[in-house]
Amino acid sequence: MPSISLVDAMVSTSPKDKKEKKVKNQTLMETLGSDPLSAGKTKKESKSKKESRKRKASDVEDEEEKSETSSELVEEVVVEEAKVEEHPNAVSKYRISEPVKAKLKEKGIEALFPIQAMTFDIVLDGCDLVGRARTGQGKTLAFVLPIIESLTNGPAKSSRKTGYGKAPSVLVLLPTRELAVQVHADFEIYGGAVGLTACSIYGGSAFRSQELQLRRGVDIVIGTPGRVKDHLERKNLDLTSLKFRVLDEADEMLKMGFVDDVELILGQVKDLTQVQTLLFSATLPSWVKEIASRFLKPSKKTADLVGNEKMKASTNVRHIVIPCSMRAVQLSLLRQKILHLSFLGCYPVHELCMETYNKLSEITLSGFRSGKFMTLVATNVAARGLDINDVQLIIQCEPPRDVEAYIHRSGRTGRAGNSGVAVMLYDPRRSNFSKIERICVKFEHISAPQPADVAKAAGVEAAEIINQISDSVIPAFKAAAENLLNTSGLSAVELLSKALAKAAGYSEIKSRSLLTSMENCVTVLLEAGKPIYTPSFAYGVLRRFLPEEKVEAIKGLTLTADGLGAVFDVAAEDLDLFLAGQENAANVKLEVVTALPPLQEKIEEMIDFQDVAEVAKGGEVCETIDYVA
Repeated sequence: MPSISLVDAMVSTSPKDKKEKKVKNQTLMETLGSDPLSAGKTKKESKSKKESRKRKASDVEDEEEKSETSSELVEEVVVEEAKVEEHPNAVSKYRISEPVKAKLKEKGIEALFPIQAMTFDIVLDGCDLVGRARTGQGKTLAFVLPIIESLTNGPAKSSRKTGYGKAPSVLVLLPTRELAVQVHADFEIYGGAVGLTACSIYGGSAFRSQELQLRRGVDIVIGTPGRVKDHLERKNLDLTSLKFRVLDEADEMLKMGFVDDVELILGQVKDLTQVQTLLFSATLPSWVKEIASRFLKPSKKTADLVGNEKMKASTNVRHIVIPCSMRAVQLSLLRQKILHLSFLGCYPVHELCMETYNKLSEITLSGFRSGKFMTLVATNVAARGLDINDVQLIIQCEPPRDVEAYIHRSGRTGRAGNSGVAVMLYDPRRSNFSKIERICVKFEHISAPQPADVAKAAGVEAAEIINQISDSVIPAFKAAAENLLNTSGLSAVELLSKALAKAAGYSEIKSRSLLTSMENCVTVLLEAGKPIYTPSFAYGVLRRFLPEEKVEAIKGLTLTADGLGAVFDVAAEDLDLFLAGQENAANVKLEVVTALPPLQEKIEEMIDFQDVAEVAKGGEVCETIDYVA
């Protein structure tokens, strides 16, 4: 470090300097020894005085040597002090048992997140709690850690059931199976360290195996409302010994229609004094507030990390939008975008996450967590619950219907203080994300990666692969290489470029539209010397100098945000015809764009689920409403 070098330079001492200091000290000792005040003393006193003076001189020499070494070590001392300084929320400051601390350290957790630090003592001291925090802020451990400590070293220890067939002490309700699996994993890791057992129960999994687990007895049950209700009705689940009830993502339970089930389950406990209830929710709609007032004690505490602030997407994430139309084109673009980033070394391929609409299975999720699978395809529901800290790239195939959905989708990356990238594809003619941009995030607008860009990145990787090939293969191919070089008419660099293209899987490079991301298309900007208010006006201008069939063949015509132009795609083979035709129309200008200008978005047509009124029965929200005319 420069500072260390600077300190070393300031305190460095040459042998000559050290010799001069030694002579100086000897002179000082002689001066002290010849002190005239000692002349009238006895021999014994004189000897004692001399020894004292020698000690003083030695002390002076030691002090000077110490000053040298202390100056040299000043940087090390500062560094050591910085290391000793403890984080305000350090794990060591909380009433956490040593086995659990060891597990936290094993997971790289040295300090609690704000929501965890804010709620730990509240929960461990036995208070009911309403907690609010955004996605990715550590809500799960905010209830897992204090519950574990309460059951093993705190207020709930004496009443915890033990032995075969024991009734659970904890019930955690969540809206999705993915969340249930993740919370179960945390209880297994940290609760298992102190002898607690847990099981997860949810739909889509074998009912019989869950029943057997419950009959054997567990300390903690984690489940979705529907499956928990089923086990209650079949007498497989006994809540008479319950000490903790946890509702996680309560607002999402409302949206997914679990109102009746949740109220039935919570109603199984008649005496609120016998159970501690914890409710976590990113938002507090009327039903969640009603649940809190009915099923939590009046003395409940509130931990709010949201307050009155607007919903905001994570600032640790780079938010990007790319225009792209047609699902088939999207799938092609997804592949090329992933290849582009992985070739550039931006993100290891096994850390990529794509959001589209296929079914997520536990096996797939496990394989993605372990790095066995390179990409993960997840449903919109799963996007709410996935908690994988190492995901660095999210690709969404289209804008969500509401702001909160985008926050949760993009929040699958940039978790636990990490950074990430969220890419969202949109069709300029249909999609509208202006509300999302207005409320929670400013998007970075970029165009799809051009095939040439992907090819260049692939070429870098191909070159690295070639360098790794053993030199022993050269003699077998040398004669063919020399013959090719002598007969092709191309330079050695040009021939090697073609070889790299072949190694990377390229025989040709196609053009790609910036507007719709379609291959073999080029995006063109039209300006007519006056404002273009409607697409029909733009089509009329083109018909002045182009054949009707060519005008009809253009794709994705969209007006620019300034109202002065329109962009559209033409087939690469027709580009020359379009550019030459503009000469026959006055004040008309056509040019190929290298970057998309700001475009007008369609009128907001999609239903915002947050604005939909709750229906009378159970406060359920209407499920799916597509577009309205």
